[in-house]
Amino acid sequence: MIYFNSDYLEGAHPSVMARLNETNMVQTVGYGEDEYCAAAREKIRAVCQAPEADVHFLVGGTQTNTTVIASILRPWQGVLSADSGHINCHEAGAIESTGHKVITLPAAEGKITAQQVQDYVEWHRNDESTEHIVQPGMVYISHPTEGGTLYSKAELTALYDTCRKYGLPLFIDGARLGYGVMADGSELSIPEIARLCDVFYIGGTKVGALFGEAVVIMNPALKKDFRFIMKQRGGRMAKGRLLGIQFDALFTDDLYFKISRHADEMAYQIRDIFVSAGYPLLFDSPTNQQYPIMPDDELAELGKNFGYEYWERVDKTHSGVRFCASWATTPGARGRPAGRRTDPAKITTTGTNWNNLRRNDTWKHTDWKSWASSTPGRCTAI
Repeated sequence: MIYFNSDYLEGAHPSVMARLNETNMVQTVGYGEDEYCAAAREKIRAVCQAPEADVHFLVGGTQTNTTVIASILRPWQGVLSADSGHINCHEAGAIESTGHKVITLPAAEGKITAQQVQDYVEWHRNDESTEHIVQPGMVYISHPTEGGTLYSKAELTALYDTCRKYGLPLFIDGARLGYGVMADGSELSIPEIARLCDVFYIGGTKVGALFGEAVVIMNPALKKDFRFIMKQRGGRMAKGRLLGIQFDALFTDDLYFKISRHADEMAYQIRDIFVSAGYPLLFDSPTNQQYPIMPDDELAELGKNFGYEYWERVDKTHSGVRFCASWATTPGARGRPAGRRTDPAKITTTGTNWNNLRRNDTWKHTDWKSWASSTPGRCTAI
């Protein structure tokens, strides 16, 4: 099997693993107060162009979302989110377990708008039963969204202006932030994102680290006592230096940005393969996540040799699925199944060749089974 289910199927980038191994026997103090975490914090502040930012390292996305949101909200408040948002659909009620409601807004391609936030807050404030209804206390978005789409600079600016108008901290889930900022057509850099929210995080788990997320707190009002709630929520690792070492490696020599761009380039090849074969896309994603719509019978055949993430039912006989590229995905020449044009490249995950990134190689879809049997490959990390 060759797996494209997600972007965390491999271990970690070799540079990260090498740095962990090099420092393995070094003794440090615990809980993120070591020199490696300090160095990583400084590098992240420099990347954000925000020397005043507080930077904290946590282990995973759900833990990070839960910790940040619980630190901001009062007991009677909830968080506004797209109905497709990760905290609403993929975290097993983690936010609700803290006593806070996820207040959902209908999303267009995973995004919510400034107008939606304004309309909801105004409705809540002016409803005669306002004191009986969960009060919106903050706004959560992800960039990229669950569908791989991106906020434009104008959209995020308008949303943040509205949040400030109503006193709602804006929190950006950046689990796949690298893939967003390095995507074709992206209008937002990390410094711009830092200026257009109150708190965000830079994802490591899905972008080359073994595990880890870096929370960047921009709003001074949210900084106080954050390490207390980190501890309460299980987010302060005794061996916290393992997180600092990884982010220090990722933000050395622009590695984070290089591997993010690489994944996006590989995803464009996946997209081009499906589009050239006549498959429509569920979302117009410029990131490492691609969402072809395929007949169910073809998906069943494809699934015998390739892993993908089922996304949603489109009609009685078609489904939308997700194919992810990652820092470890690479093009590699393989055989020629029936229906493919001459000498195309096949996408695998067996060792990166940085000089072999190209976007014009496609295959047709006439016979997945014979294609797979003629193109041996396996999923390995570079």
